[in-house]
Amino acid sequence: MTDQRSALFDAIRPYAPDRRFLASHVQVIDALADSFGLLRINGIADWLPHALTLIKQFEGCELSAYPDRGTGGDPWTIGWGATGAGIVKGVTWTQAQADRRLVEDVTRFAAGVDQALGGTAVTARQKGALVSFAYNLGLENLKSSTLLKLHKLGDYAGAAGQFARWDKAAGKVLPGLVKRRAAEAAMYRGDA
Repeated sequence: MTDQRSALFDAIRPYAPDRRFLASHVQVIDALADSFGLLRINGIADWLPHALTLIKQFEGCELSAYPDRGTGGDPWTIGWGATGAGIVKGVTWTQAQADRRLVEDVTRFAAGVDQALGGTAVTARQKGALVSFAYNLGLENLKSSTLLKLHKLGDYAGAAGQFARWDKAAGKVLPGLVKRRAAEAAMYRGDA
């Protein structure tokens, strides 16, 4: 294992059950490493724990599908906040399925965040916060946000202030979203 892959595994190890990896975990982490290319693995080791901390803290893990808590309806959700095709009422997953899907989704959202940033400088904590934001609200909301525009202009204080604007579901302010946005803003600023 290269030093870069070792750093990736070390960064993820605290989130593994009993801090150990099963063969299925190793396969998923290796796929994640491959998807970023060896030259970028050090960056993953930096930002990934930040993103996972926020996502796991605010999503929680449910192994039976449930309706969106903000709207009481669609989309149906399972695992660490996963949505999409095949996630409907009555679906259940194992913990390994939920963990695998989290890694797959975080990989996809991180790639989308990188694309949205377009090469703009970003710290590990900023990227972790942006990945959590996109994971919760979608990449399209991030791409069209004033938050991203301000970040790309280097107005980091202004960008951090934008997180709080995204605290509603179905037009209603939700306390959980207020807390999540505050935690993301704190991480983005480097306070957390």
